[in-house]
Amino acid sequence: MAAQRSRPAERAPTMKDVAALAGVGLATVSRVINGTPVDPVLAAQVTEAARRLGYRHDPTASSLRRSDRRTRTIGLILEDVANPFSSVLHRAVEDVTRELGLLLLAGSSDEDPERERSLLGAFHARRVDGLIVVPTGRVGDELRAVARQGMPIVCVDRAADLEGVDSVTVDNAEGVADAVRRLHALGHRKIAFLGDQASLWTARRRWEGFVAAMAALGCPLKDGWVRRDLHGEAAGEEAAREILTGETLPTALVTSQNLLTIGARAALQDLGLHHAIAHVGFDDVELANLLTPPLSVIAQDPAALGRRASELLVSRLDGYDGPGRHVVLPTRYLARGSGEIQRLTRHLPRADDPGR
Repeated sequence: MAAQRSRPAERAPTMKDVAALAGVGLATVSRVINGTPVDPVLAAQVTEAARRLGYRHDPTASSLRRSDRRTRTIGLILEDVANPFSSVLHRAVEDVTRELGLLLLAGSSDEDPERERSLLGAFHARRVDGLIVVPTGRVGDELRAVARQGMPIVCVDRAADLEGVDSVTVDNAEGVADAVRRLHALGHRKIAFLGDQASLWTARRRWEGFVAAMAALGCPLKDGWVRRDLHGEAAGEEAAREILTGETLPTALVTSQNLLTIGARAALQDLGLHHAIAHVGFDDVELANLLTPPLSVIAQDPAALGRRASELLVSRLDGYDGPGRHVVLPTRYLARGSGEIQRLTRHLPRADDPGR
């Protein structure tokens, strides 16, 4: 039996096909598709013809014929779109771009510089009009090269010291320092710290805020109670468990990222210490107010970060070509209960204490 030949793929309809079916000129179809005002009757004819043919406009191809070469698309590189912080930031950017008739393309770097590099290349190849990036901090040369080629870039959540690149962050150092001062006011002197990957701009700033506040208050940093370069919930839980099963225990714990906070809280609860040791996390955590005690956090507003980053990018697209701008937004301390546990004068229960 002879092999059956595959059917050739159907040709995609073109603007010429739309023009022929609508009974109008090609220029009229182009005006309708690109949003240029035309006679409403003609516009309706073109729209109906495009619908019947299943015509899909290719904005990239048309941008090559336009004088400004705009594709009306924006690229967004997040840490991880599954992270609640990234999801809220993504939605804020999407809301702004949608109002302006721009299409948003997004991807997650997963804190992997190679993945970030790949996304930068893919968005640049697709001729996006601009980029909003949560940088890993390890592909600065690629970001610099893209910016030098004329593409507007705004870094959000983490700053990047690149010429002509704008940044929007919160005051990370002051947010952590404020939490340390609050814990100190409740009698805490033995404060432990869990930090994210040291390569991250935010992680370094939060660590600096912790160290500065502890020094200013005369509180020494104890070996073993400071863990840095952690990534993810499991790492946070493991580090917290190691600290909380040591010979001596801290009376308070500061965790500098939301996944580390979730992991540390799991360790505290499993060891029965969540009512005895004060705990403050950086970034809000979903359902934090439903825990017992509810979780106190240093909160930043990812929606505000996304909106402000979008505004800076739009200003670049509208012609601003001045020096890079760094916008710093404040954090808020949400006192819910876990960070308001006062230092206990009695002996804290050990994890291996049968009477805990």
